Amino acid sequence: MKRKIVLLTLFLTFFVVNVFSQTVYITKTGAKYHSEGCRYLSKSKISIDLTDAIAKGYGACSVCKPPTKVSSSATLNTKSTKTEVENPTNQSTNTTSQSVSVQCSATTKAGTRCKRMTKSSNGKCWQHGGN
Repeated sequence: MKRKIVLLTLFLTFFVVNVFSQTVYITKTGAKYHSEGCRYLSKSKISIDLTDAIAKGYGACSVCKPPTKVSSSATLNTKSTKTEVENPTNQSTNTTSQSVSVQCSATTKAGTRCKRMTKSSNGKCWQHGGN
């Protein structure tokens, strides 16, 4: 009986640690966050919590497809962090707001940042998948 209780306790501890800490990885220079086995983590690998990565403006990698939302069972510490996770780009949902031109956030084949300007809500020009 005691053995079953100990095994159950260990299992629950392992489960709770995995649910509440959704660790993703960033690089020193990149703008994306990654899963642990992603090929883009070969040069640098810095662990960070998913909510922190989203709050700092990191986007999800399109190659390894890490989690993009905090699991429903994970609780957040502050109300402001919850707002940032639900609306990570802090964009207004009001359709009457004026759109402002910004530089495209995509990277060219040469490895430099795109120089085109865009008013797209995802921050990318027409060539890189903007709306």
